[in-house]
Amino acid sequence: MKYNSTTPYFILFSLWLLVFSASSQIMIIAPILPEIGQTLNTPIELLGNLITVYAVMVGVFAIIMGPFSDKIGRRKILLIGTGGMAVFLFCHTLVVDFKSFLLVRAMAGMAGGVLSGAAVAYVGDYFPYEKRGWANGWVMSGIAVGQILGIPLGTFLAEQFGFKSPFLVFGIVMSLTFILIYIKVPQPNVELHTDKLTILSTFTKYINLLKRKDVSFVALCYLLMFLSLSVFIIYFPTWLEDSFDSSLTTIGYIFAVGGIANVIAGPSSGWISDKIGRKNMIITSCLGLSVLMTGTTFFITELSFAFILFPVAMILIAMRISPFQALSSELVKSNNRGTMMSLLVAIGQVGYGLGGTVAGPLYSIKGYASNTYFGAFAIFLTALVVWKFVPEPKLKSTPIPEPSIVE
Repeated sequence: MKYNSTTPYFILFSLWLLVFSASSQIMIIAPILPEIGQTLNTPIELLGNLITVYAVMVGVFAIIMGPFSDKIGRRKILLIGTGGMAVFLFCHTLVVDFKSFLLVRAMAGMAGGVLSGAAVAYVGDYFPYEKRGWANGWVMSGIAVGQILGIPLGTFLAEQFGFKSPFLVFGIVMSLTFILIYIKVPQPNVELHTDKLTILSTFTKYINLLKRKDVSFVALCYLLMFLSLSVFIIYFPTWLEDSFDSSLTTIGYIFAVGGIANVIAGPSSGWISDKIGRKNMIITSCLGLSVLMTGTTFFITELSFAFILFPVAMILIAMRISPFQALSSELVKSNNRGTMMSLLVAIGQVGYGLGGTVAGPLYSIKGYASNTYFGAFAIFLTALVVWKFVPEPKLKSTPIPEPSIVE
């Protein structure tokens, strides 16, 4: 099959749409947890398991699919992942109770695991290291736009038509993403893994990666970052509803304002990190988040203050995402990049899943302040690890490559 010449900007849009729909269907869970609990008659302390089961399946399938990504190419993985995610999102309309909802979230997690590091690995294959902060910044801004458009739309749909309706809409968007990737996005012209894949060889690849100190410390950072984020954010909307009687629509607006801040900060943070290096941006972000999380319950004394704090949190998160992804993708060659990014995503999902498991008990026993302190401590540890143990690859000027022609 032949493809016409494809610009880097069209590739970025296709990956952006993937990130938008994939992240929106994850983020919508937290704002609509109260609606899910009421509709399915589920205790609040169990609702965090919806986050955990998704994260566990993402981690498992990311580990499985990482080596396949290096062998068959990133384009095929993107097609498998987007197609599967679209189907499983449509399956959310069949949910009848909490157990069936857990099942379809696990199915969606399977597809999420296939996609896990695919977009970032594709950017790593196609764009030179000196442009990856900029490219990742634009791709990851799909997360921010998900907050601006996807979350308010999802909360509105959930409030008006039930919690299943947002997943139907995101399934339609993911179907469009599949079509765009199939029609236009080529396989980058990079070296692929040629050895036969076996359980032993796959296991050995991961073990060899983790034996490297630079990779193991980056993996630890992913664990801590995702742990802190999930503990902090999962019950943030529930706290706003419990403490300030906030509606789902208002919570959607708070996420939207945060998304606007993120979409502004994301690309510029990536571009700045291309100039000054990744570590400074990452450490600044982590320290800022640690302070912000610690003061959340002290600062937000009325609902309007959430419209200030949450955007600041999103800016700090944006300052970290693109630089860390660009740095991580440079630690290995292209024929190990899919394995590397899948490993990091899997470990990050372990952290996110752990956060989902402990966030509920923390909230129900000690209140939301204990969630914020826990998250602040974890992200502070991340800053220390980055400062002491994570290397900074050298920057050099390299032009963006022309897209390849794939037969």
